Amino acid sequence: MKLTYLGHSTVVVEEGPFKAIIDPFISGNPSSKLKLSDIKNLTHIFITHGHGDHIGDSVELAKINDALVITNAEISDYLSDKGIKIHAMHIGGRFKFDFGTVKMTPALHGSGIKTEKGMLYGGNPGGFLIEVNNKKIYHAGDTGLTMDMKLLEPENIDVAMFPIGGNYTMDIDDAVIATEFVKPKIVIPIHFDTFPVIKADPNEFKEKNKESDTVILENGESYVF
Repeated sequence: MKLTYLGHSTVVVEEGPFKAIIDPFISGNPSSKLKLSDIKNLTHIFITHGHGDHIGDSVELAKINDALVITNAEISDYLSDKGIKIHAMHIGGRFKFDFGTVKMTPALHGSGIKTEKGMLYGGNPGGFLIEVNNKKIYHAGDTGLTMDMKLLEPENIDVAMFPIGGNYTMDIDDAVIATEFVKPKIVIPIHFDTFPVIKADPNEFKEKNKESDTVILENGESYVF
């Protein structure tokens, strides 16, 4: 499996014919180095919650690639009239797709969708546990530290992606505790440095994380396992 970090919380996941992007914040992302036309052959798009830096370019990418969008029921309803394919899930739900299995996990955060008519209810924020070919990854989404993460330990997760930027999400110290709860083999820190308010040093997280190996990815860099 190949994981490519595109800054903020955006990660591309590739395994055989499966190619997905999680929280595709590209065109409005100050740390992004890509254009939408650079992202090709997507089969799936995952959206953890309704904020603009996570829904991002989902609609455009779904249309360009004819990709299936997987997200919560409320965001699915919001997107359903935009001419794209949707699969709605919710917290605790697990579903077997043709590529593998997805479980939507809890996150402590907001999920409002900003529109010209005001803020829409975006349902519960979440994360995703994705298993393809017996390889399992966990993208926590935007979240604070929660004891619910302890329930993921039996999942034997290969790679977990935790936010470390603080202010809107866990900071470094809480992400270290989250790692102790989940016990993944590898942790990739995400959701930091995009904006000044979430500036954080991933090397500090790496030094403090004694539970798992830490892989720090630069924007555009990949990790293969």
